[in-house]
Amino acid sequence: MEEGMNCCHKTKERTEKEYKSLVHRLNRIEGQIRGIKNMVEKDAYCTDILVQVAAATAALNSFSKELLSSHIRTCVADDIRSGKDETIDELVDTIRKLMR
Repeated sequence: MEEGMNCCHKTKERTEKEYKSLVHRLNRIEGQIRGIKNMVEKDAYCTDILVQVAAATAALNSFSKELLSSHIRTCVADDIRSGKDETIDELVDTIRKLMR
């Protein structure tokens, strides 16, 4: 178990396709962030950096949408079918956090 992970947290098994898609997106985002850092280190023009920040933000938002969609279709739907209505409150709370 990774340091900082609590044994009480839920986990989610993903298909190989879903896993690869999410990791691929995260790798691209990580590259974008490294590129932004490099731009700052090389004293790039502010507007150029801000454009790259906007692109990274859009990529993170897209990642979040994909993950949320999968979560609703699988975890949430399964829990509701099993009578675990508290999952709806968890979903509402998650959406509130995403909309800050």
